[in-house]
Amino acid sequence: MPKSVMVYCPKCKKHTEHSVYLYRKGKERAMAEGARRHEEEKRGYGGQKYAELVRTAKTTKKSTIMLKCKVCNFVISKSGIRLRKLELVE
Repeated sequence: MPKSVMVYCPKCKKHTEHSVYLYRKGKERAMAEGARRHEEEKRGYGGQKYAELVRTAKTTKKSTIMLKCKVCNFVISKSGIRLRKLELVE
């Protein structure tokens, strides 16, 4: 995929050049409410809250492609594209 594409920008309300990059997840907080709750439910007898995944059926994961407008810096996300690996070329 090219590093920059001409796409419609909803903020500029016209087609502008956008830089393309892959979405990366931020670092999870260890003391977040959901993480603390999950740790508590895993403790003691009774096993997991939900089953631990033993084997995966899918060979690829759905990637989110981020498009950043070079004029106004507005970011659009294109989600749900199945890719093994995204290669950005000039």
